[in-house]
Amino acid sequence: MTEYTVEFVNMDVELTVSDKETILSSCLDEGVAQEFSCRVGMCLACSARIIEGEVTQPAARGLTEKEREEYALTCMARPQSDLVLETGVYPPSIEQDHPTPDESGSDPAAADD
Repeated sequence: MTEYTVEFVNMDVELTVSDKETILSSCLDEGVAQEFSCRVGMCLACSARIIEGEVTQPAARGLTEKEREEYALTCMARPQSDLVLETGVYPPSIEQDHPTPDESGSDPAAADD
């Protein structure tokens, strides 16, 4: 078992995370308020942009291949090196699943008129 430092730049938090545990699991154990929902790599709520370092996340089904290089789903990601992450930054594919009114051509709020 190897341990790595995981730094969240926008939360001013630094954790030690084993390569055998997920980043989210460590956050929850340490009382760090990391956003999450499904915990199975689909909803993208726990996304963090990878600024430095590498993770393994083979079960991160919600990300495209390219996004897996740039984003970590903290519920699935296990560190493979020291990491610097930025939370609250979501991959582009999240917008494809949830179009804004301008993208879909309709405004859901207008349906109540």
